[in-house]
Amino acid sequence: MASRPGLLTDWPWTPLGSFKYLVLAPLVIDSIYSYATMRDHEKLLVVALMTQSLTWRIVHSQVWISFSRYRTAKGTKRIVDKSIEFDQVDRERTWDDQIIFNTLIAYLAKVYMIRTDSLPFWRLDGLVLVALLHAGPVEFIYYWFHRALHHHFLYSRYHSHHHSSIVTEPITSVVHPFAEHIAYSLILVIPLVTTFLCGTVSIVSIALYITYIDFMNNLGHCNFELIPRFFFSLFPPLKFLCYTPSFHSLHHTQFRTNYSLFMPMYDYIYGTNDKCSDSLYETSLEQEEEKPDAIYLTHLTSLDSIYHLRLGSASLSSHPLSSRCYLLLMRPCTLMLSFILTFLSFRSFAFERNRFRDLTLHSHLVPKFSSHYKSLKQKKSINKTIETAILEAEKKGVRVMSLGLLNQASFITMDKELNGYGEMYARKHPKLKIRIVDGSSLAAQVVVHSIPVGTREVLFRGQITKVARAIVTSLCLNGIKVMVLREEEHCMLARFLSGHCKENLVLTTNYSPMIWLVGDGISKEEQKMAAKGTRFLPFSQFPPTQLRKDCFYHTTPAMIIPDSAQNIDSCENWLGRRMMSAWRVGGIVHALEGWEEHECGLDVPMVSPHGVWEAALRHGFQPLVLPSLETNNSL
Repeated sequence: MASRPGLLTDWPWTPLGSFKYLVLAPLVIDSIYSYATMRDHEKLLVVALMTQSLTWRIVHSQVWISFSRYRTAKGTKRIVDKSIEFDQVDRERTWDDQIIFNTLIAYLAKVYMIRTDSLPFWRLDGLVLVALLHAGPVEFIYYWFHRALHHHFLYSRYHSHHHSSIVTEPITSVVHPFAEHIAYSLILVIPLVTTFLCGTVSIVSIALYITYIDFMNNLGHCNFELIPRFFFSLFPPLKFLCYTPSFHSLHHTQFRTNYSLFMPMYDYIYGTNDKCSDSLYETSLEQEEEKPDAIYLTHLTSLDSIYHLRLGSASLSSHPLSSRCYLLLMRPCTLMLSFILTFLSFRSFAFERNRFRDLTLHSHLVPKFSSHYKSLKQKKSINKTIETAILEAEKKGVRVMSLGLLNQASFITMDKELNGYGEMYARKHPKLKIRIVDGSSLAAQVVVHSIPVGTREVLFRGQITKVARAIVTSLCLNGIKVMVLREEEHCMLARFLSGHCKENLVLTTNYSPMIWLVGDGISKEEQKMAAKGTRFLPFSQFPPTQLRKDCFYHTTPAMIIPDSAQNIDSCENWLGRRMMSAWRVGGIVHALEGWEEHECGLDVPMVSPHGVWEAALRHGFQPLVLPSLETNNSL
């Protein structure tokens, strides 16, 4: 929002939120009706063309978003080394409003002003005229209009909204107030209207011009330099005909220079080109790939999580992962992307970059879904991918590799089949300098400290994992009775207890404890046996299904990250904003403390539980507050 919002700031369909595409429904209904009643078959063809154009523009923009975020995560040729936060993502979630608006205008113009059979597919003279009109009137008018927008009156009411993003992303290019976009549309439509009036317009010239505008807009707002030196060496005058991401980035950091649309020539003519343009271009190209201090290795969960990644939808990833009804309509595309990602990609890759004081943390993705980890056929492939990621990180000098989700094998039966909480890699490569961390120590402590003070007994139910063992051991040592419902679970846990601690591990058929420690494997029937008001505290990386509205469900082990953490603009799976899983935090703390030992393996002693908890608090991580009755009723 601009600092002093002016007239027509909001888009007309803003109140519709995520359902804004419904404004296109009347056009589709009108065209279908025309076709069904044999009144006008042409409208159906128009809708088909408009749908293809809308889809292409959305896909084109999304490709740029994903590519830009991937390159930014790696750090190669980065221009502005500052962070993007949630407020920018929220502000830019309306990037597709201009696509809806342009589709509406194009449809109305096509149906009521232009006949389809009057448009040829190709005309060279029309294409040349479009290029000349853009280089001349469009660039010239835009330049002076843009300078006018930087006058304090218009800037405070309109253009400051766009300039709120210092670190730009491709979608930043089209995030403007409604009135400002109307003005841009009137300027950019000049070549198309002129060629139409001259009778030289064609379908190709329209499509290419729209694609050119989108391409250059997205290119100019990338936060990394994309255009190589030889591009200008082959034809030096291109410097005045094509801007670079670094050229336009200076406009967002300096504000009073580099006003041009896509062609810098008017900035050079009128003396508004930034004197640092050439030097920033050179230094950006020399920016090498960033070496992280720690890497968090995770994987995809559900099919829809492919859109929740930071490389996917910026808007979706800025909220906790959940099922969205409209994602069902995208299922064919989801399956296609899933196939490409899981079967054609054999390596992990960076998808996020964060900063914690002097620590640089990268998040890497193993291109597999949770379902693949439950298949024995995928075991060898997954192990190889994780091992390769560890060895590549070792070569780069990374200090800590933190294993997340099923990369550390949550189930004890699968531990021995996969990698044993990373122990397999440590034993296979005993000279590793990189430290493998599964984060179990901190995850266990997060659960232990989530149990209300004064609790005398808890009910345990779920798969026996490394975290589960640590929690039960800690509780029994502190005199809290751990009630177990199944004899096999009681026997497995009792093996790790000694002395008087065993007395606090009780086999029972009583479901009355108000604190339940739950992991993977808890059934729906068991949840139904819980008393009203029971608190479910998960100790697994995956949350249980929330069946009871009269009970309380805590999140999976996680902590609130400190304010000093930078570039936090997406949510980690189902966790809320600025929350991070305890396993991930454990790796960060390991790197911050500079601990030299591995934290991996089912039977290997973990890092001092109390020490890692205190270290996390010392570095600014905060525990979550248990949900209250009021919070539960409001959900």
